[in-house]
Amino acid sequence: MNADRRGAEQQRLDEADTGTVDWRGWGPYLAERAWGTVREDYSADGDAWRSFPHDHARSRAYRWNEDGMAGFCDDGQDWCLALALWNGADPILKERMFGLGGPEGNHGEDVKEYWWHVDATPTHSWNVWRYHYPQRAFPYDDLVATNASRSRTDPEYELADTGVFDDDRYWVVEVTYAKAAAHDLLMEITVENAGPDPAELHVLPTLWFRNRWSWGAPTSAGEPRPSLRWTGDRVVAESDRSGRLVLAADGEFEPLFCANETNTARLYGATDGPRYPKDGIADHVLHGTDSVDPSRSGTKAALHHRLRVGPGERRTVRLRLQASPGSDHGAVDLGDGFAQVITDRRAEADAFWSELAERAGCTGDRGRLVRSALSGLLWSKQFYHYDVATWLDGDPAEPRPPARRGAVRNGDWRQVSCHDVIVMPDVWEYPWFAVWDWAFHCVTLAHVDPALAKAQLILALREWYLHPTGMLPAYEWDFSDVNPPVHAWAALTVFLIDGGRDTAFLARVFHKLLINFTWWVATKDHGDNNLFEGGFLGLDNIAPLNRSAVPPELGTLEQSDATAWMAFYALTMLDIAITLCGRDRSYEDVATKFFEQFLTIAGAANNASLWHPEDGFYYDVLHLTDGTDVPLRVKSLVGLIPVTAVSSLEQMPLADLPDFTARADWFTDHHPELAGAVQRHPRDGVEHRLLALVDPDRLRTVLAAAFDEAGMLSAHGIRSVSAWHREHPFRVELGGVSAGVDYEPGESTTALFGGNSNWRGPVWMPLNVLLVEALRRYDEVLGADFTVEYPTGSGRRLRLHDVADDLAGRLAGLFLPGPDGVRPSDTGSRFATDPRWNADPTFSEYFHGDTGAGLGASHQTGWTALVAHLLLTRHADDPVS
Repeated sequence: MNADRRGAEQQRLDEADTGTVDWRGWGPYLAERAWGTVREDYSADGDAWRSFPHDHARSRAYRWNEDGMAGFCDDGQDWCLALALWNGADPILKERMFGLGGPEGNHGEDVKEYWWHVDATPTHSWNVWRYHYPQRAFPYDDLVATNASRSRTDPEYELADTGVFDDDRYWVVEVTYAKAAAHDLLMEITVENAGPDPAELHVLPTLWFRNRWSWGAPTSAGEPRPSLRWTGDRVVAESDRSGRLVLAADGEFEPLFCANETNTARLYGATDGPRYPKDGIADHVLHGTDSVDPSRSGTKAALHHRLRVGPGERRTVRLRLQASPGSDHGAVDLGDGFAQVITDRRAEADAFWSELAERAGCTGDRGRLVRSALSGLLWSKQFYHYDVATWLDGDPAEPRPPARRGAVRNGDWRQVSCHDVIVMPDVWEYPWFAVWDWAFHCVTLAHVDPALAKAQLILALREWYLHPTGMLPAYEWDFSDVNPPVHAWAALTVFLIDGGRDTAFLARVFHKLLINFTWWVATKDHGDNNLFEGGFLGLDNIAPLNRSAVPPELGTLEQSDATAWMAFYALTMLDIAITLCGRDRSYEDVATKFFEQFLTIAGAANNASLWHPEDGFYYDVLHLTDGTDVPLRVKSLVGLIPVTAVSSLEQMPLADLPDFTARADWFTDHHPELAGAVQRHPRDGVEHRLLALVDPDRLRTVLAAAFDEAGMLSAHGIRSVSAWHREHPFRVELGGVSAGVDYEPGESTTALFGGNSNWRGPVWMPLNVLLVEALRRYDEVLGADFTVEYPTGSGRRLRLHDVADDLAGRLAGLFLPGPDGVRPSDTGSRFATDPRWNADPTFSEYFHGDTGAGLGASHQTGWTALVAHLLLTRHADDPVS
């Protein structure tokens, strides 16, 4: 493989980073769901799912951003290009993925389709997407009705369970994008008939403009409406924002046009709505109505191909979208030149991923896993538009929203005004940012696109996200919820992955994080005792009660995880400050501040009631108003997060920081009750200071619970709640109400925090990754002399470095074929036996605590893509037997 081809994608990244070529300007930034989101909810009660249901999506113009299948758009989402299909039997055109809204699913929202983000490169010079589309009528009503009839203790009713794929009567649809230039996009659609009989498939690649003109918004006032028109052999698109584009296709097709505007007649019974509305193309294809514009112009256009395909045969449609500032009639190459671009970009993608895997010593199945995980993450970049002030007040051309809606959610976040491309948690179930997910996404992204990872971390801290008080918005459903403060860790980790040179980036985020850290101290330490109460902290229903809504008359909850997160935060800020001292000694003072802050938090956690000496574990503690303390003795990640608060200081850097060193020594000398969080360990002639909330003696005790295979250690990673609670459920009476936790390895049976709260036993990737990294940090100081029994009761003792590698191997093993050739994360017999279904892994939100089966959102290459970070930072060997 020649050097030029191996470096082609890296060269494009370099050109994008320097602004030489706008390679990031076009990408897969089109969400796969925009209906049922908060920003499209204009109801009084905040019921987003019912305010904009799936049934409205085909007929109702979106206010904030668009959705589609296998979609590309520009980074401001002026135009969108996506795929629509019809099998001749469905009641509606397949333009977007179908799934159940939160109230419809017996375990919350749940997509009911099968598709894979097969491949991608960071500049989106190459993207591949695959979808399995039934040839029988899609069972919309059956999926809704059957899931509605099931309880929380029943499994979900999935699309494959309906029998719609029986006899292999389905289409394998693959969409490949390749860029010939930054604004020259090739789209190749390949359909394969997997069934036993000839069948017809309607393929409708669709180009449209996002509707900005219907709302009377000041941002679009006076701006000419964009247009699409047919010139005889191509669609010409014109917009003040994007300029002129042309879309051409090969084969025989019918060009169909309508307006991307709401069908008010269908939805509201209006008589004065648009003549050719948003669903006009669908109605024409399915029912032959005259609902498409005969002038072949509008703001939405589809090129309607009817493909007759024999069993096992494949057919291909080619399209090309180009910026075309000149003539409407120049040649558009859909032949040999098109094919050569596809060949070249595929080879360049292969070379890019191979070089990355080989450099990390991560080849074979693990190299393919890295490519799959990162490709899914790259497909998860979405255009996100949400101006909260406008959303609260309403648009000039629309009825004013109910005034009380601001009291339902996000009423205090008027400064939020997003118009950005963001790496999202999941393209369907979570098509909005969640701030701690976002931080994890950036860590993995940094391995292939560090410039974008840094830009994303900076973006989250900009003034149109960060609240004036210093609070980071949690997630769209409620910005005022509290997510764990992992942004500083992500920034430092990205800095190191990128080579540890960009101190300007580190300083930029550090200054904003100072404000956020101060917000935490000012608002989440209600007792002013360095014990924190962060609420649910992203772990949803892991506790026996709703930690975000403890009644004041009951008492005050002090949290093991919130306190540990703040110790972790303080240590990371200390590490950043010391790093920045290398360029500016003024950071020495703030490093001292965070050193002392960490010690006071660690001292409070260890000297108060969070530590339970009898159990050798950390727990949340409820301080009742009658003076009684009630430890919530649930062995869970809540008590393991203290282990993540660990760092070290080496003798050599300290020698260059005399003021910091002197002040740190003075502080520990004068506060001996806090000194246990700092331990000196000489290694190889160099003194290391271990800074840890959990000292080595307590660490052994805590890890004994974590590494018990009848407890928290599964074959696939650390469970969120110990399996010990399967036989020993925790129960407590509080205020006349019984609350409890038992072990639930899969979907939770409690509706606390909504129908998809599932932190009572499954394996979650992000906290496992933080634990793996913490063990390695301990090992760097404690070395080979410090060992633990692993697994607990096995009699085998390992140093922490080896334990970390084994845990990483267990997590990676979720996505790797076992001895039977089946991935533990795959669910259903088709995934186990059919090469069409198991060629690529899926990346679920979380994993069954006993079997490793993937659960929850099925395209969660947001934080589940962290498996690539594990593999690229340290080779994950097979689990220790």
